[in-house]
Amino acid sequence: MAADPCTVPPRGWRPSGRTVGVATAAMGLLSAWTLVGERSSPGSPAAPLVLDVTVGLVAVALVPVLFRRPVPAAVALAVLAALAPTATPPSTAATYVVGRYRRLTTGAVVAVAGVAGHAVSGLWRPVHGLAFGWWLVLVVATHAALLAAGALAQARSALLAGLTERARSAEADRDRLVAEAVAAERTRIAREMHDVLAHRLSLLATYAGALEYRPDSSPERLAQAAGVVRAGVHQALEEVRDVVGVLRDDPTVDGVPPPSPDLDRLDALVREARAAGGEVDVVVALDGVPPGMAGRTVYRLVQEGLTNARKHAPAEPVRVRVTGGPGAGVDVTVTNPLRPGRADIPGSGTGLIGLTERVRIVGGRLEHGPDGGEFRLSAWLPWPP
Repeated sequence: MAADPCTVPPRGWRPSGRTVGVATAAMGLLSAWTLVGERSSPGSPAAPLVLDVTVGLVAVALVPVLFRRPVPAAVALAVLAALAPTATPPSTAATYVVGRYRRLTTGAVVAVAGVAGHAVSGLWRPVHGLAFGWWLVLVVATHAALLAAGALAQARSALLAGLTERARSAEADRDRLVAEAVAAERTRIAREMHDVLAHRLSLLATYAGALEYRPDSSPERLAQAAGVVRAGVHQALEEVRDVVGVLRDDPTVDGVPPPSPDLDRLDALVREARAAGGEVDVVVALDGVPPGMAGRTVYRLVQEGLTNARKHAPAEPVRVRVTGGPGAGVDVTVTNPLRPGRADIPGSGTGLIGLTERVRIVGGRLEHGPDGGEFRLSAWLPWPP
């Protein structure tokens, strides 16, 4: 959080010992120089030397206090300045310190006190060769300049602190956006990976089950099933490569196709399901081709429906209905009977969750669950006219 320029430094603030030492030494030298000049001036009124020396020493001793309690120390120095010129350097410096670290109104009050102290000094110990009026003008101008310099330094520090805080906040926002983008990309890849591999591996599990439970099949059929498994593994690897292509800036580099198939591959998807021994009844009645994301989402809906049917209702018939047109939208329904028995295929349980998110992104609706002895997966997708 940016520091409040009106409360900097906080009460009890103290700079480094070296800074306090240098400031005290500098004020001591200036006070000594003032004392020498005052005593060597031929027209200066006589004043006890002990008074000037004592006031100068007390003023220099108040310099370290000025860094801890600026306002009380500055007022005390203004009183000392009325008694002897040796307090003038620390008193004028106090006006700058208060203007630098306190509110402008507080600095103005301290500056007025400093002007009053020097005015009193000019009345009873006037400067030789300088009228009191001009002396007062110089005193007011000096304190006003010091107050303005302190306020300007305070404003500059506040501006730098604000810019630093903004930069820190912008960096934090950038890191947050990067983290959100990474999380979104991971979610997208995980969804694509699930859609691709769940379907492909469920087919492989079906063929592998046939090899395991029908060892008495003819060598030709066993070889055919083994060939299908080998081809399925190869295709699964290719599809994994397609999914990884999502990370590329240009997914067509090196011939990598887009990771999401469209409706033109729906027939191939159904043929694979039938070749694995499934009974699939498909009706596609579309008045045209759904655009972009809608077409790819239709493919994923049918793919997920066939995969779930193969996992949870093996060897049961599956009905697929895809209907719609421009303006009316696309209706996709995949149903299969709820019967005892389940293929030994583990699942993450996130397929339908990811599918729901995919449908929501394109502005559609998705419902799934038991319906009169069947499991129904139904969705509606928008199709602009």
